[in-house]
Amino acid sequence: MPYRRYSSRKTRRLAGGFALAWHLAWAGVVLAAAAVLAGLGRLGPGAEFAALCVGAVPALVGAGLALSGAKGGRVVAILVWTLAGAVACQMTGGLAGPLAAWCLAPLAAAAAFRRPTLLSLGAAGAVAAAALAAVGTLLLPLPAPPPALEPWLGLLSLVTVAVGAGAGLVSLQGVASHEAAVRDDLEMGLREILENQPQLLMRVYPGGRVLEAFGQAPIGLEPRGVVGRKLGDMVAPDHRAAVEEALQRAVQEGSAEVAFAPIHDPQGWCELSLRRMSSIRLVGALRDARAQRARETALDQARASAESQNAGKSRFLANMSHELRTPLNAIMGFSDIMKQRLFGPMPDRYVEYAELVHESGAHLLELINDILDMSKIEAERFELAREAFDARDAVTSVLRLMRGQADRAGVTLRGVIPAEPLEADADRRALKQIALNLVSNALKFTPQGGAVTVTVQGAGEMLEIVVSDTGVGIAPQDLERLGRPFEQAGDAGQKAAGAGLGLSLVRAFARLHGGEMTIESVLGEGTTVAVRMPVLLPPEVSALGSAGSAAPPAPAVSGR
Repeated sequence: MPYRRYSSRKTRRLAGGFALAWHLAWAGVVLAAAAVLAGLGRLGPGAEFAALCVGAVPALVGAGLALSGAKGGRVVAILVWTLAGAVACQMTGGLAGPLAAWCLAPLAAAAAFRRPTLLSLGAAGAVAAAALAAVGTLLLPLPAPPPALEPWLGLLSLVTVAVGAGAGLVSLQGVASHEAAVRDDLEMGLREILENQPQLLMRVYPGGRVLEAFGQAPIGLEPRGVVGRKLGDMVAPDHRAAVEEALQRAVQEGSAEVAFAPIHDPQGWCELSLRRMSSIRLVGALRDARAQRARETALDQARASAESQNAGKSRFLANMSHELRTPLNAIMGFSDIMKQRLFGPMPDRYVEYAELVHESGAHLLELINDILDMSKIEAERFELAREAFDARDAVTSVLRLMRGQADRAGVTLRGVIPAEPLEADADRRALKQIALNLVSNALKFTPQGGAVTVTVQGAGEMLEIVVSDTGVGIAPQDLERLGRPFEQAGDAGQKAAGAGLGLSLVRAFARLHGGEMTIESVLGEGTTVAVRMPVLLPPEVSALGSAGSAAPPAPAVSGR
C-alpha cells in the first residue's frame, strides 16, 4: 500500500508538470505565430489578431490552474477552452474559417491533463464548441479573414491541435501504462501474500461450497483441491452438524467460529472463522489448530493433576489433624491435672513445666484446628452451622478472651459495639474465629503502648467487623500475598508467632458467608482489616426471634 500511495503521488506530480508545459507551449506557439505574422505584415490589428489572443488565453489560464493544483481547476480549464475555441472560430468565419480546428482544443487539453476521466468532458466541450460555431455560422454575419492570411491561420490551428492532441494522448497512454504496471505489481504482491500467509483464506457460498482458496492449508489438504468442494465434505462426520450451524450463524449474525476434526485426519484439529461479506458470500479462515489443542489438553491435564494433588494434600492434612488431636488432648488433660496438683503436691518447677506443656499443647491444638478448617474449606467439605444469634455476643466474648493478652503486651484493646442488637444468621463459631484471628493478628503486630480497636456495626443486611491497630503496618509487596494460606508478613520473630493461616481463614469464612475481607495499611502507621458479610436479619425477623428471650447484655467495651 505505501508503494501504491507513493506511485499515485508521483503520477499526479508528473501529470501537473506536463499539463503546465503543454499549456505554456500552446500559448508560446500561438503568440509566436502572431508575432511572426505581424512582422511579415500579414497580421494587423483586427478580428484575426483578437482571435489569436483569445486562443492563447485558455492556455495561460490552464497553465495557472495546473501550477496552483486547485481542486476542480482542470474542469474549469476545459470549460474555458470550450468557450475560447468557439469564440475564436466565430471571429474568423465560423466552421468554414481557418481556426475551425480549435473547436477540438478542449479534447486536446483534456488529454494534456493526463486524466482518462477528463476525456469525456473534453469531447463534450469539443462538440459544444463546434455546435456554437455552427450556430454562429448559420445565423450571424461572421467576418472572413483576408485570403493571404487564411492559409497561415489554418496551418496554425491544425498544427496546434494535432500536435497538442497527439502529445497529450501519448502522455496519457504512458500514464495508463504506468498505472497498469503499478496495479499489476500490487496485485502480484497481494497474491504472493495471500498464497504464503499461514491460514487458508476462502470465499464460500452460504451453503458451504468453496469458490476460491489462498494460503497454507492444514496438513493433508491442498488449496486447489479445496476449491469447488463443500466444507462439510472435509469435516469428520461427528462435527458436520457444528460446521453447518456455524455457516447459518455467519449468514444470520455476520460471524461465527467453529472447531472440528478433518475427515482425512481424525486425530487432527482445525479452527474455522467465518465472516459475512454479502448476502451470498462468506469469507472463511481455516487454520491447523493441532498444536494449540495439544497445549490446551496438556494444560487441562496439568490443572486436573494439580487439583487432585491439592485435594490429596487437604485430605492428608485433615486425617493427620484428627490423628494428632487425640494424643494432644490427652497431653493437655494430664498436664492440666499436674498443674492443678489434683493428685497431691508437686515441686514448683514441675508445676511450671506442666504449665509450659499445657500452653504449648494449647497452641498446637489451635494450629491443628486451623489446618483442619482450612483443609475442609479447600476440599469444599466445610459446612456452615447457621443459626440466629446476636453478633455482638461473639465479638464481646473475643474481647474478654483477648483482654489478658493485650494487658500483658501493654496494648490498649477497645471495643466499639452498638447498643442495638445485631441479629445475624451465620455460623457462630466462624464469626467468633474471624474476630479472634483479626484481634490476635493486630496484637501481634502492635508494639507496647499502641492500641487495637474493634468496631462492629450493621447497615441493612451487611454486618461489618473492623479491626484497626497502630502497629508496624504492612509493606505494599506483602499486602498482595496476605490472605493466602501460610503467607506471612513481618520480621522473623513475628512470623515465628504463627503459621500464616489466620487471615486466610478469615477470608475463607467471609466468602462462605457471601462476604469479603479488605486490608488497608500504611507502613509504620498501622493496619485496618474490614470484614463485610450479608448475614444480618431484617428487624421484624430479629424482633420475633428475641421476643421470648432475655434481653441481650449491655454493649461491652474492653480496655487495658
